[in-house]
Amino acid sequence: MTNAVVVGAGIAGIASAIRLSVKGFNVNVYESNSYPGGKLSNIEGQGFRFDAGPSLFTMPQYVNELFELAGKDPKLSFNAQKLDLVCKYFYQDGTIINAWADQEKFASEIEAKTSDTAKSVRIFLNKSRLIYKITHHIFLEKSLNLVSSYLNFNILKSVLSFLSIDPFRTMNSANQGFFRDNKTIQLFNRYATYNGSDPFQAPATLNVISHLEHHYGAFFPVNGMYSITTALVKLAEELGVKFHYNSLVEEVVVERGKVKGLRIKNKFVHAEVVVSNMDIWFTYKKLLPNLSMPKRILVQERSSSALIFYWGISKKFKELHLHNIFFSENYREEFRHIWKEKDICSDPTIYLNISSKYKPDDAPKGSENWFVMINVPANEGQDWNTLVAEARKNILRKLSEKIGHDISELIVFEEILDPRKIESKTSSYRGSIYGTSSNNRFAAFLRHSNFSNKIKNLFFVGGSVHPGGGIPLALLSAKIVDGLLPKNQK
Repeated sequence: MTNAVVVGAGIAGIASAIRLSVKGFNVNVYESNSYPGGKLSNIEGQGFRFDAGPSLFTMPQYVNELFELAGKDPKLSFNAQKLDLVCKYFYQDGTIINAWADQEKFASEIEAKTSDTAKSVRIFLNKSRLIYKITHHIFLEKSLNLVSSYLNFNILKSVLSFLSIDPFRTMNSANQGFFRDNKTIQLFNRYATYNGSDPFQAPATLNVISHLEHHYGAFFPVNGMYSITTALVKLAEELGVKFHYNSLVEEVVVERGKVKGLRIKNKFVHAEVVVSNMDIWFTYKKLLPNLSMPKRILVQERSSSALIFYWGISKKFKELHLHNIFFSENYREEFRHIWKEKDICSDPTIYLNISSKYKPDDAPKGSENWFVMINVPANEGQDWNTLVAEARKNILRKLSEKIGHDISELIVFEEILDPRKIESKTSSYRGSIYGTSSNNRFAAFLRHSNFSNKIKNLFFVGGSVHPGGGIPLALLSAKIVDGLLPKNQK
């Protein structure tokens, strides 16, 4: 049986291990942390549980597909509830917009709460659907670095429809064309942050993201987001995959242009196939010291990072939902601070996730677990201690004003995650959550490929490579690598 090793037990690494095992490989996964999941892990303390990283779940079919590949019914191991209300948006003037999963209900909500019409929302969502239809065959499901990827009728149609994906306008410019109310524009501009980008720079092609949420829907795993990790690890182990924690990989061993295995704690582990789920920058810098870094790709602008406060709150708030957004008054200024000033504005947009709304045992009785996040720049040596302290004050002031209660006096548990900790805990270069930004119309083509063109049988998965960050795309990166491997290794 052919040996395969996976570096990193992030969600893409786990998915790769499952696919390799199904294909007949003998698979071992080496993870430097004491737990699996990477960003998709959890935090516990004083009776509170928090999903540490991703908190919005879309396109569960890519998780279910892994169970089906293994010949198992996903419903026996993993279930997710579709949300009727995707998100509540709170604006500075007191307006609250409910983003209903039902498109007609959502369109009517926009018409009732803004000066835009339900028809304008339908037109926008239809455009979003068209972009997805054109792009998903090639941009999301295929390697962009193989000629064979383009030798297909559907893909050829996608290439010939390039102008229809709106690559030459920024997201903000396009959305100003669809809508006239700043509230609606701000709501749809927010989707640029789903892959760590700036709506005032990123191409309007990113409007495809709204299709994933408003067409396929948003979901909540019944046991929390971390159950995605635990369910897939269990599946992998049932297939014979072995996980090795607290195992820092020191080097990918290469001989005559072909992988030979890994070096871990000065010991050699033989393997014919190596899949790296480590951030591509660190993969080259730490694991491939003798291989020159592809500078054209690796010097690209990094995505934004995040500052997260995990707060145990000793009170329940009926007016809040699972997903809540408290918008800044000046969105352009907020992004200018992130991308130009490399700091945090005094009025950041706040994302508040409360999983105990759907999973009550995530918090003690009468309490809630607040995952409070703002977008921040990647780590470039800023004075984070000062930035974090100032941001905490501004966030508490804003939430207290909006909710009508001094939130600071309700905090009974706190843990903080900033870009420095994100980098150290997840090996994400500079703490950038999504690898590189998409603030360039050619960003999709500039992401690192899922395979090495210099080293045979070396592959790359995860949010820092094609097709990008977030759970669905990370899972798709594993699927792309699966398609690059020989069909039968048994």
